[in-house]
Formats: sequence, C-alpha cells, structure tokens
Amino acid sequence: MARGVNKVILLGNLGKDPELSYLPSGQSVAKFSLATSRKYKDKSGELKDETEWHNVVAWGKLGEIAAQYLKKGRQAYIEGRISSRKWEDREGKQRTSYEIVADEVVLLGGRGDEGGDAPARSAPTARPARAASSSTDDFGEPASQEITDDDIPF
Repeated sequence: MARGVNKVILLGNLGKDPELSYLPSGQSVAKFSLATSRKYKDKSGELKDETEWHNVVAWGKLGEIAAQYLKKGRQAYIEGRISSRKWEDREGKQRTSYEIVADEVVLLGGRGDEGGDAPARSAPTARPARAASSSTDDFGEPASQEITDDDIPF
C-alpha cells in the first residue's frame, strides 16, 4: 500500500520580514507569513479577490538564507509540508495551529524588490536563488545543507 503524501506548494508575497531565532541547541529557525491570492466570480458574476495567509517556518541554513534575502512584499515560491501543533491557551482551552514547514524556498522578483538590477517579475530567463533541504535530523526537522556563493544570484 502507498504511503501518504503531505506536500504543499505556495507562490505568494511575504507579509512581513522573516524573524530569525536560535534554539538553545544552536539550530536556527526563520518564521514568516506568506499571502496567496486568487480571483474568482461569485454566483452573481461579480469578480471577487480572496487572500489566504500561511505561517511558514524554515529550519537551519534554509531559514538563515530566507531571513537574509526575503523581505516584506517580496514574492517567493515555497515547497514544504503542513504541520500542526497543539497547545493550551491562557484559559486552558486546547488550541491547534497549522504552519508550513519549508523544504525549499525560491526567491522571486516582485513587489518589494530593491534597486533596478533585480530580475523582472515575468522574466523567464531570470535564475532565482534556490535553497533546499531534503534530509532530516534526528528530530524530523530539515538538516542544513551547504550553500555556496554559486547558489546566490548576486
């Protein structure tokens, strides 16, 4: 029997700059929000615009690169998996939060680009920086991979 699949692909704009922090073990983690939008016509034919917000976390070197290069408003392509966390709020109620654990982050052009040398939003030949982590550590979190200067487009 086939195993389950938990795969998320998002293309959107950052709602705020990533927040980079470090665990007591020294492991780095970046957290940021990503907005995805869609347009559709409702039953009356009126054009509607809908935006979903996603909480994204990136571990290790991937998180460090995301924190360094992603900025509020910048467009990014994210691949990862959905993860849920259960916790208890101040009133003692059980809560669940969902986040996207990034396995791959691709920096794209778009709103928030600084300067005139950034790749155009629709330029098919522009090669974005790509940082990926496909292996995991003992805790099931992505293990960092070595990123060289050749991986960064500027």
